[in-house]
Amino acid sequence: MVFERAVDYRTYLHDLQYHAAQLSVALHAWCLMPNHVHLLLTPAADPDSLSTLMQHLAGGATRRWNARKQTTGSIWEARFKSRVIDEERYLLECCRYIELNPVRAQIVAAAENYPWSSYRERMGMAPATMLDLHMLYLAMGNDDAARRDAYGIYVHAGIASGPI
Repeated sequence: MVFERAVDYRTYLHDLQYHAAQLSVALHAWCLMPNHVHLLLTPAADPDSLSTLMQHLAGGATRRWNARKQTTGSIWEARFKSRVIDEERYLLECCRYIELNPVRAQIVAAAENYPWSSYRERMGMAPATMLDLHMLYLAMGNDDAARRDAYGIYVHAGIASGPI
């Protein structure tokens, strides 16, 4: 387990927000699972900023883990994996997949019940502090309420669908 306590999740999210802002990386969706992380990111200019961001995040999490457990070595099994999203429609599918991860893993019954994903922020259930709302999400409605309704329907329709 990478995240054992609420402070582990909060500290990782703080680091994510800080480094994403420093590196001009947009954060469109995120979910911190007990043993892995899902992020949907867009670099503003330099694609290498994603690797730099992941190095900062992994390094910080590893240092904290090792200090707490009085051990050494990486807490991650492998280097991070990334994919370029070519199709615009695929971006919303990725958001949905990421935010439904704890539901599919049977940690919670509904996405709104999981505090360590972007779903609650996107849906107005938590303070909007981290997400960069993509234009495709913004096009789902004329105002926040309409977008949230449309996205909520879209996410709930994806519960029965399999992995992307």
